[in-house]
Amino acid sequence: MSPQPPTPVAGRLSRRTLLRATTATAGAIATAVAFAELDTPAEAAASFVKGVDISWAPQMEARGYSWKNAGGQTQDLLTILKGYGITAVRLRTFVNPSNDPANGHCSINEVAAFAKRVKAAGMSIMLDYMFGDTWNSVGVQNPPAAWRSMSYSQMRTAMGTYVNQTMTVMRNNDVLPAWVQIGNEINSGICRPVGSVSNGAQMTGLLNAAYDQVKAVSPNSTVCIHLAQPQKYDAMTTFFSRFAASGGKWDMSVFSSYGSADLAPGIVANMKKISDAYGKPFLQSEFGGRVDRVSSTQASLVAYIKALKANGGQGIFYWEPECMSPFTGYNMGAWDSSSKRPTAIMNGFTQA
Repeated sequence: MSPQPPTPVAGRLSRRTLLRATTATAGAIATAVAFAELDTPAEAAASFVKGVDISWAPQMEARGYSWKNAGGQTQDLLTILKGYGITAVRLRTFVNPSNDPANGHCSINEVAAFAKRVKAAGMSIMLDYMFGDTWNSVGVQNPPAAWRSMSYSQMRTAMGTYVNQTMTVMRNNDVLPAWVQIGNEINSGICRPVGSVSNGAQMTGLLNAAYDQVKAVSPNSTVCIHLAQPQKYDAMTTFFSRFAASGGKWDMSVFSSYGSADLAPGIVANMKKISDAYGKPFLQSEFGGRVDRVSSTQASLVAYIKALKANGGQGIFYWEPECMSPFTGYNMGAWDSSSKRPTAIMNGFTQA
């Protein structure tokens, strides 16, 4: 099944309805160094990463939301998540976002402030560059408004400058990320139409500008290329063949998948196959399932973790498990909106 991107619609988001890394590669080495030297728990160097993307949490807190643990006590969200074995947090950043609580915020300064809490909790950080003012995902790759009329060379310069400045903010706040996604679900390219996948040279030039500036500020961060729908193997090969042919630089391949438990083994096998082809380690940077179908979503989480571990995948991140209505109409979190307690979905992290 094919996940759909979060669409900026007033008050609601419709989200995904879906869905042999060699140890001697530079990407694998960079990943090991990142675990060893950045803000990661000591045990992360040798363990499967269990992570969450909770980028909505600061906006939810600002509007009075709080979370209860399974026992019904109100507790800090990060503390609750650690109880499920979560060791990493993924945070998105927009270029010039609006103040819309669900579709905006996530400026680099807001991200750095929340990342301090994540680091203080002993968790590692993944930074997800959207390279837009709001959502970019598998079907949408719009540049920020300020870049829209730029030529390719101008945009490449703007990309490098922006990444350098924002990574410097993270460094100055002592929250350098272990992983950095340069783009979000970029199957069709980056900052289209300039960086469309149909123009592999320009797409690669933009992504390499981002890669170079991540490394200039934080040499040990693992730079990730993020694609969605790995069940569509032809789309994976189209992107990576064009990116690699144009001299694309990356350390790790990461994927979004929201498929059911029975589909997980085949989907993860595709992740491994594409990663093997280019000698890069991989992980699943997005997972989710219907919050009103607790048993099936829990089973899917367990199935993905087992399949990833069996195939050498390095981790999994749940997309926005903390969300509750009426903050958003997104129905693929893992918390009960009425009780404010985690659903049994979260137990999947401890069962595989």
